[in-house]
Amino acid sequence: MSSAVTLVANALEAVMPRPATAAGLPDAPVASAPAPAARKAPVVLDTNIILDVFVFADVAAKAVKQALEAGEIDWIATQPMRDELERVLAYPQIVPRLAFYQLAAGDVLAAFDRHARLLPAASKCRLSCSDADDQKFIDLAVASQALLLSKDRHVLSMSKRLLAHGVRARAAM
Repeated sequence: MSSAVTLVANALEAVMPRPATAAGLPDAPVASAPAPAARKAPVVLDTNIILDVFVFADVAAKAVKQALEAGEIDWIATQPMRDELERVLAYPQIVPRLAFYQLAAGDVLAAFDRHARLLPAASKCRLSCSDADDQKFIDLAVASQALLLSKDRHVLSMSKRLLAHGVRARAAM
């Protein structure tokens, strides 16, 4: 297992329950077949992380990309998140970057479609983000008890409040 994939596995292990022994107490994981997709810890990626993974090849996003390609994380998203990505990919400051990396918006959207598992939009949770555009990521992470990867200061400033709702918000794996 590569070191990047190990980092992802360690981050996800922190949010996944441990198996219980016959006595009902947590025990060390037992070697077994890989868990089915439904048992992987869900991860929500905000738009900036998606751009880092699929456009900018950011070093900090390398672990996420490797884990996605290996099928080791369950990236969950909603149609409004995909719509936002499509809108951002048309921004005047992003179009030249796509050209520089010899990508088209369709390439990034195809990667989204290949790796993300679309869910219905989550209901508004009790937490409110000061940036309304970020609320959809928070709502889905809270509803799914998912790891939330974001570089957005509005989201990261909510880390302690999100943790109280079972969500770890981090800038990277």
